[in-house]
Amino acid sequence: MSVVFDNLDIFLEGMRRTLELSVLSFILAFILGIVVAALRVSPVPPLRWASATYVEMVRNTPLLVLMFVVVFAFPSIGFTYSYFASAVIVLTAYTATFVGETVRSGINAVSTGQAEAARAIGLTFPQSLRLVVMPQALRTVVGPLGGIFIALLKNSGVAVAINVPELTSAATQLGTDTAQFIPAFLGAAAAYLLLTIPSGFATNWLERRVAIKR
Repeated sequence: MSVVFDNLDIFLEGMRRTLELSVLSFILAFILGIVVAALRVSPVPPLRWASATYVEMVRNTPLLVLMFVVVFAFPSIGFTYSYFASAVIVLTAYTATFVGETVRSGINAVSTGQAEAARAIGLTFPQSLRLVVMPQALRTVVGPLGGIFIALLKNSGVAVAINVPELTSAATQLGTDTAQFIPAFLGAAAAYLLLTIPSGFATNWLERRVAIKR
């Protein structure tokens, strides 16, 4: 394992890039996911159909295929991005489908009486969703959202396919340079654990903090 300790700076830089990629993608996916969830429960049928189509198509397409589509197919129609930006776009679009479905389940868990009371005092659907239903829904799905973030941390490793210098890429390069792939990837596995385990603890703490007393 000396290859790991002798190259800690490489692993630390890979962890930094992985965290940067994952946090940025999750923030964007959270925003997009809330929009998707809102459209999924919209009273306007075309909006429900469009959002459902997006969710089913993106969620059921392999992440690596989506990555190659953005990197190699998009430039042919005039959309060109850096490899890092491409990874963010793909991880955001993919993760947003899971965020959207999770938030939708939270919306469905809110008592229908809440929405009826909001309508009774004159709130429109967007107002009742934003002011009454969504705040309660988000508090009920903190745990699942934390799980999605942890999955995103691990999914970010797919960016190695387009040479984004994140943690998996660092381990691959180090293994190639030293011909010691097993220690390099064991080091990467330990580094991922250093990112995911604290994320799990943070999720549990936040879930207890915002839990709705029933």
